Amino acid sequence: MGRAPVVRRAPGPKPTAEQDRAVEVFAGGEHLVLQAGAGTGKTTTLTMLARSVRKLGRYIAFNKPVAMDAAAKFPANVACRTAHSLAHEAVGRRYQSRLDSPRKPGWVMGQALGIAPTMAVRLGERRVTNRALSYVVFETVKRFCYSADAELGRRHVPGLRGLDDAPLHGQLVDLALPFARRAWEDLQNPKEGVVRFTHDHYLKLWALQKPVIQADFLLLDEAQDTNPVVEEVFTAQRDHAQLVMVGDSAQAIYGWRGARDVMTGFEGHQLSLSQSFRFGPGLAHEANRWLTIVDAPIRLQGSPALATDIGPLKDPDAILCRTNGGAIEAILQLLEAKRRVAFVGGGGALAALAKAAGDLKEGRRTSHPEMVLFKNWTDLQEYVTYDPSGQDLAPLVDVIDDYGADVILDAVSRLDDEAQADVAVSTAHKAKGREWPTVQIARDFEPAPSDTFDAHGQPVPRDLNIPEARLSYVAVTRARQQLDLGGLSWINDHPKNPPGYGLPAAPGLNPHLPVVAIQAPPVGRQHHGIVSVRHRLPKASDPSVQLVG
Repeated sequence: MGRAPVVRRAPGPKPTAEQDRAVEVFAGGEHLVLQAGAGTGKTTTLTMLARSVRKLGRYIAFNKPVAMDAAAKFPANVACRTAHSLAHEAVGRRYQSRLDSPRKPGWVMGQALGIAPTMAVRLGERRVTNRALSYVVFETVKRFCYSADAELGRRHVPGLRGLDDAPLHGQLVDLALPFARRAWEDLQNPKEGVVRFTHDHYLKLWALQKPVIQADFLLLDEAQDTNPVVEEVFTAQRDHAQLVMVGDSAQAIYGWRGARDVMTGFEGHQLSLSQSFRFGPGLAHEANRWLTIVDAPIRLQGSPALATDIGPLKDPDAILCRTNGGAIEAILQLLEAKRRVAFVGGGGALAALAKAAGDLKEGRRTSHPEMVLFKNWTDLQEYVTYDPSGQDLAPLVDVIDDYGADVILDAVSRLDDEAQADVAVSTAHKAKGREWPTVQIARDFEPAPSDTFDAHGQPVPRDLNIPEARLSYVAVTRARQQLDLGGLSWINDHPKNPPGYGLPAAPGLNPHLPVVAIQAPPVGRQHHGIVSVRHRLPKASDPSVQLVG
């Protein structure tokens, strides 16, 4: 029998039992998957792994700011990079002259590929203009670059709003694919070309070369939202390097742009981090409701030293919205109340939406990808009213109808930097990885009214949508001190609301009854001491509930 590996300990806070176990498995040389729930200290845990061995490692981050932040925390034996920086070093620098080229509208590049301004095709009831076709062509190339595929093909051609029917989409594929292949051929020339070269292009070219990353171990962060192209490169290193994936499968919210959760099926030792250091037990119970809905592999435990309330907020630090339309409405209301407002990620996307909507209202077509097939505002209004696939655009249409595009453009120009703002407005997608003391969930998270009814004429609640539940989990776990459920309060009355969610098993509890938690105030701290996960405390004699605390 071989000797157990020697695990080196670094000075610092005492690790949790879960962190100790991760260090032990890692030091033994096994491939490892770490399911790290919201606020569970994944970066701290990864630094513990790195310090436990005398080997050379690489930490691969989702974006540059995360990699730079990690570089200040990891020991010297770990280089912190993004996949793009590795690809640039190997391939991208040969394309530097093309990377520095100015931005070009898609239709201009499309024209250079042979998509003439007079080229317009009617597919069903929709007219596909040269601008719409150019968008499809370059979106096809982007989807190919995100994929692990060796060749660009039909599966990479995206759908267009209003062309959801399979035969119509097939016609669109036949139209766009030859131009997409022409565009990809153009992009492989390092010296010159008519298509603007981007960072995703050299990442794909690097992956196609089957690169070898020189390291003893690799740490892949945010693995639940990894593009297949990065997954392919990472997993190909397993014969010579120890692989560690870390992330949260319940936060896999970028499937719509090609990312996928690569953790669940990965061949390696599966461990979890469930102790959150961001919030207290009250919010952990709320998070576990959504984790139960999405059948996540973990349930969270809140920190007993933190008291996180769930209840209404008058002046939150952040308002999280489901859609850009919801964000616009929140910004307008806050500005009207004389608050200084920041929009996480900047207001460029909101301004582009407002400008596109203004063009349609004036009877002009727009090249904005969300609205490129609509010939006027009425066309878009009918789409969001009668087509289920247009529901996500409904908040935007409502806001434009209520306020007008010019008012929104003016509001965007009045946004502040987050450091100077009273309140930050964000979409839930952009809030991922962030946290604030107090958070309010915007009303655009409320589900659409049911369109089916039972025998008594009562509406039948819609099924809980798993991708939406994942996004809800991300949203509710951004708060440290208080969460206002706002637009997600409907879950309290949904018949499929998981009963007894999230509380650890305890003797004498009936698992089939809802649980209301009573939390004692922490030692040395004044607090009201009550957290009601249903926002109301029932009588102790009520036979339909049970109290724990």
